[in-house]
Amino acid sequence: MTKSAKLLLAATATALATPLAAQETVPLIERAKLFGNPTRTAGRLSPDGKWLSYIQPRDGVMNLWVAPASAPDQARPLTAEKVRPIRNAFWSPDSKQLLFINDKGGDENFLLYGVDVATGAQRSLTPFEKTRVQLIGGSQKIKDKLLVGVNNRDPRWHDVHLLDLATGKLTLVFKNDGYSGFVADDDLRLRLVSRPRPDAGSDWFRVTNSVPEATPVVSFGLDDSQTTAPLGFTTDGRTLYWTDARGRDRAALFAQDVATGKMTVVGESPRADVSGGLFHPRTGALEAYTDYYLRNEYVPVGNAVRADLAFLKAQNKGDFSVTSRTDADDKWLVAFDPVTAPAATYLYERSAKKLSQLYVSRPELAGAPLVGMFPHEIKSRDGLTLVSYLTLPRIADADGNGKPNAAVPLVLLVHGGPWGRDGFGYNSAHQWLANRGYAVLSVNFRASTGFGKSFTSAGDGQWGRKMHDDLLDAVDWAVKSGVTTRDKVAIMGGSYGGYATLAGLTMTPDTFACGVDIVGPSNLHTLLKTIPPYWEAVKLQFYKRMGDPTTEAGRAMLTERSPLTYVDKIKRPLLIGQGANDPRVNVAESDQIVAAMKAKNIPVTYIVFPDEGHGFARPANNIAFMAAAENFLQPCLGGRAEPVADAIAASSAQVKEGANFVSGLAPAGQ
Repeated sequence: MTKSAKLLLAATATALATPLAAQETVPLIERAKLFGNPTRTAGRLSPDGKWLSYIQPRDGVMNLWVAPASAPDQARPLTAEKVRPIRNAFWSPDSKQLLFINDKGGDENFLLYGVDVATGAQRSLTPFEKTRVQLIGGSQKIKDKLLVGVNNRDPRWHDVHLLDLATGKLTLVFKNDGYSGFVADDDLRLRLVSRPRPDAGSDWFRVTNSVPEATPVVSFGLDDSQTTAPLGFTTDGRTLYWTDARGRDRAALFAQDVATGKMTVVGESPRADVSGGLFHPRTGALEAYTDYYLRNEYVPVGNAVRADLAFLKAQNKGDFSVTSRTDADDKWLVAFDPVTAPAATYLYERSAKKLSQLYVSRPELAGAPLVGMFPHEIKSRDGLTLVSYLTLPRIADADGNGKPNAAVPLVLLVHGGPWGRDGFGYNSAHQWLANRGYAVLSVNFRASTGFGKSFTSAGDGQWGRKMHDDLLDAVDWAVKSGVTTRDKVAIMGGSYGGYATLAGLTMTPDTFACGVDIVGPSNLHTLLKTIPPYWEAVKLQFYKRMGDPTTEAGRAMLTERSPLTYVDKIKRPLLIGQGANDPRVNVAESDQIVAAMKAKNIPVTYIVFPDEGHGFARPANNIAFMAAAENFLQPCLGGRAEPVADAIAASSAQVKEGANFVSGLAPAGQ
């Protein structure tokens, strides 16, 4: 065994910090309560107000249930999925069917299914192989049909079809030869389509009789690609709403008069992009927009829902979101998130200003020692503001004010994308890690979205460089603020967060005590070669923002920014989790870095799930990986862990490498 391997094994076997005895007085929250199936979730009102739908377990798998709105306790199952959980659903405009999408084993070839509420009959509405459905439009006037896109003819592009929900018949509306975005009106007519530009921006074209005009009506480049797009027409077709950052840094909501083309600002934030809100279910008129900087907040437009939003805010039940509205707009479903208690969904009757609790998503967490989440604005070394979220274990924040009274080990939890963002609210991973004795810090590093296009564009060409520097600056802040000490910081994340983990252990090998990589790319060359064909429209954005594999300079950059290039630098423990069917980050991304580590006798623990894709959708698999992760982190950081027990055996997990480096992974006697 090499010297580096011996040092790594020693680091894995010896805690860097002795667990604080007081943390043991905080009850351990079982993994299953945090990562198992919720009791009920995703409640939706049917448009006609007669039905309530939910997603909840049936024989251990998340399925669709429906109940009369007047008797929500009389729910009955509508579907009988046995393996792959249903994660989202929506009502047909005529309230006769519940619609959902699902894939097979995480391959993200999502097909559309419909279930008749009266009969329970289920059918596939896009019955094709290796096809991914795209939902394009519904209507208040034509309630028995939808516009959908399917890429069964050419996997790169979605042809638009009119779907008859009653018969399942698909009628071709638009044969696609290179368009990526679509907007239809309430008559289910295509009105706008977009085509990617050579500079990685987009051109938007008007459509007449399913034929795009030759000259675009809106054009923009790469900088606006994440922040500018049409949202949809009002029902009368006279107004088109846009989220638009052209000529400004932060996207605002605009209302465009279709007849004159005039654009009017109807919603903007001084610190964040505005990209959506509440639209009247019948007219499509904007009634409130969301301002999401540190926390999400509704801002009313006019008086239509002003009193309702004020009433809901005054309930002090936590941040809230309106998740469903009837066509009559007399009833809403509202989800409240108190963070330190499980989220609950209520029926809100507008005329009476009455709230009735329908369900708590995870009632088993009621009374559990959940802790608060606290937003912070951290300065990067070059002056950017990094909106971040800190969760502290009770031992470090006895009075719950978010200010540490003792330094504890820290897990830097990095979001994926990277063109996404971390946000405020209940977070199972934050609660789990804090309960194990760790502070948890999530950072919106440059390239994250929601904070203006200049902040997003500041990440262009900065994978493994300034984007990584932002994470290091956040760690420095945590050390200076007394949250942690420099030798007790782990890095963990999925997708881009997995890349950041690998970059942390290879490019800055002395910074982190250990790392947990979930579906993270290790080789940017192979990552870009294996992106799904239906991402053809955004491929140039990847090239412009990461490194262009068609140029010598771009290829050199991709090599320089790939963790695989520096695999020999790894000196700290590493745990890798991967879905075998991942279409975004191919399993080869994990396979090749594990093989390179083995070739250099560097220990690694590697777990593959043969029935998963980009992340772990099946709760048994998610619980299994978290079992491995907390028992991996315990000797590294000195926290505590619930034993692995039978978590691995109950899942599909295949421990490919390094079972002996994590307590409870190796079979007895090994």
